[in-house]
Amino acid sequence: MPGKGNRKRVVVIGGGFAGLNVVKGLDKRLFQIVLIDRHNYHQFQPLYYQVATSGLEPSSIGFAFRKTLRKMGEIHFRMCTALSVDTNVNRLETSIGYIDYDYLIIASGTYTNYMGNKDLEHCTMSLKTLPESINVRNNVLRSFEKAINSHSEAEAESLLSFVIVGGGPTGVELAGALSELRRYTLPKDYNQDKSLSQMKIYLLDTAPRLLGGMSEFSSKKAYKYLQEMGVEIMLNTMVKGYTDGKIELNDGRSIASCNVFWVAGVAGRIFPGLDNDVYGRNNRIKVDGCNRVENSSNLFAIGDVCLMTSDPAYPHGHPQVAQAAIQQGKNLVHNLNKGDQKPFRYTDRGSMATVGRNKAVVEFRKIHFGGFVAWILWLFVHLMAIVGVKNKTFVLLNWGWSYFTHDTSLRLLIRMDNKNADK
Repeated sequence: MPGKGNRKRVVVIGGGFAGLNVVKGLDKRLFQIVLIDRHNYHQFQPLYYQVATSGLEPSSIGFAFRKTLRKMGEIHFRMCTALSVDTNVNRLETSIGYIDYDYLIIASGTYTNYMGNKDLEHCTMSLKTLPESINVRNNVLRSFEKAINSHSEAEAESLLSFVIVGGGPTGVELAGALSELRRYTLPKDYNQDKSLSQMKIYLLDTAPRLLGGMSEFSSKKAYKYLQEMGVEIMLNTMVKGYTDGKIELNDGRSIASCNVFWVAGVAGRIFPGLDNDVYGRNNRIKVDGCNRVENSSNLFAIGDVCLMTSDPAYPHGHPQVAQAAIQQGKNLVHNLNKGDQKPFRYTDRGSMATVGRNKAVVEFRKIHFGGFVAWILWLFVHLMAIVGVKNKTFVLLNWGWSYFTHDTSLRLLIRMDNKNADK
């Protein structure tokens, strides 16, 4: 690592919404900035499900860090994994060696929470990274191809049963996208094979309603939309396990499925070197009102990975959404640049979720609405949030093509060929 001179070295773990806003805003005259991430690109998480259902190409929602950072001044990027931290000597251990720091900012995001169930972790598919989205797309397309060659009705039914566990925005959006794939795409690609009419989509959640973080209005709207689209919704339903190719439910029922998507929750990663008592529920790191990790002066956590309970409007912590991460990143930048202790206060700029073509729900303060206008607003907000003019253009073109042709052109089953690949 180059010498830092008289500047303080700030090491940021994670280049998501929170981390990227920190490195962008910090004063390069005061700080030497080091960003580390296990990927070499920023990922636009809200649109993973569209990659998974062949709606967008992966490069449209991924943006290379080095290209992004070169426009922000002197920022050092290292692709590696953070392993542990020694707070006594201000040193971070990574997969490529040690990095000393003056300030360490943990913005590593969260991971899929399997509630300690190893069978579910091993047998189901998650949707928390771009590679996972590509893996889901491959599995979906492979299931269609296997189903038309299956000589067993039971096997075909299992291949064409798609079970989504988790009724939050990701689960709702994924269910809607699969439903549109079934309605608009399969009849064109597999028009001579009637067995694909067996495709079923199940959406499961332990809660009594969908979109638990949004209003009752939005929950009912989303439920109505999905029912009209042929999605079987099962509320107040808990998954007990996944054995012999079947999802076992708490009411004794089971669903045979080769495609189970686990989007039921997230958790932080235990970071070796931090005291166990700094972790709150779901392994979120407890921080004070300025995002300092408890009992620390130069260690911070921001975004989904942190748990702040000092904001009067959010005594149980902030929602794990992009806006909260972005705002925390900007507040921390202000405090470090100015040497200030400004407490963070989250400004809720609204929530939204899309269900399918011309169907979405939007909430802004006390205004709640759904339908075509909500869908257009969802498209605009997400398009503007994507990094890079080129990426925005490609996404807009893909969306426009899909809307007017009722088709997606990205149904490529791409996997690495090796000696262990299926023949």
